[in-house]
Amino acid sequence: MPCRSCLVLELEFEIQLMSKENQTVIPSIQQFFKRRQLELTVEKNSLYMNEQGAKEFLDFSTGHMDLAEMQFRVENQDWKPMTELESILETKWLDEVIREKRIISYSQPIVTRDKEIYAYEVLSRFTREDGSMIYPNEIFSAARARGRLYALDRLCRMTAVSYSAILQKKTFINFIPTSIYSPEFCLKSTIHRANQLNINPSQFVFEVVETEQMDDVEHLKNILNYYNERGFKYALDDVGEGFSTMEMLDQIQPHYMKLDIKYVQGVSENEEKQQIARAFLEKAMEIGATPLAEGIESEEDFEWLKACGYELFQGYLFGKPSVEPLRKVS
Repeated sequence: MPCRSCLVLELEFEIQLMSKENQTVIPSIQQFFKRRQLELTVEKNSLYMNEQGAKEFLDFSTGHMDLAEMQFRVENQDWKPMTELESILETKWLDEVIREKRIISYSQPIVTRDKEIYAYEVLSRFTREDGSMIYPNEIFSAARARGRLYALDRLCRMTAVSYSAILQKKTFINFIPTSIYSPEFCLKSTIHRANQLNINPSQFVFEVVETEQMDDVEHLKNILNYYNERGFKYALDDVGEGFSTMEMLDQIQPHYMKLDIKYVQGVSENEEKQQIARAFLEKAMEIGATPLAEGIESEEDFEWLKACGYELFQGYLFGKPSVEPLRKVS
């Protein structure tokens, strides 16, 4: 049975009244909720309510209470000021996107030095009820705010694994390490889906994104070890000079390393970027990782990186993300 974090259940809000003046209003709040037949639990100076209750409470408290002396949190996340409550309530649309699985898998080719397709990276895109696209940064920001990152990341992963059966090539699948609290539990469904489709685990490369926000390296290692022990490969995304990801490399030993796009574009004409690209390549060779340059848009950058020793390449020069996978690159 899926864990609570992967289910799109009704959110529970905890609102803390920090001043005595606000606490004196609690009896009036209880009467207000009773009149509207809304659920409310009171424990000392804390109020517990569902999302509809939080919406009603925000209307009630505005003008009647000191919002600066209150804070709230969702599903035991970090405390936030009441000024941010409305923005959380405005993200309720996300729940329907996840429940209805309004997700489309796009693929972008990863090519060899000879421009032959080596693999695809699967990119998730989402749609509103009217069919219009939702930008990734919008939906992932909403997921973080609502505590839905677990559920959204799982939906992306499972959909990408299924899509890989169409690609019939090595498939790079993004995942957010901070959305996985237990690899044995959270990733079991991913393994099961791959087995159902009779896809060899070596076809998958799980790509770690948002490594800059990964403070718990041991947790990341546990996740990657779980994948590695089951025959899957993994990649580290957006690696560059001076980043914490560079310090992680010796510890996590990725099978693939992706050079950050900002060091790729214009590298053929920029000496500073060239130095970083060479240092990246040396580090990849040192730890036995395959170097991959992403974001290539010009032949000049491609030729320079190829001459430097890079083995794999990705970018608009070879193909944009598409619903239909490319079969060859011209």
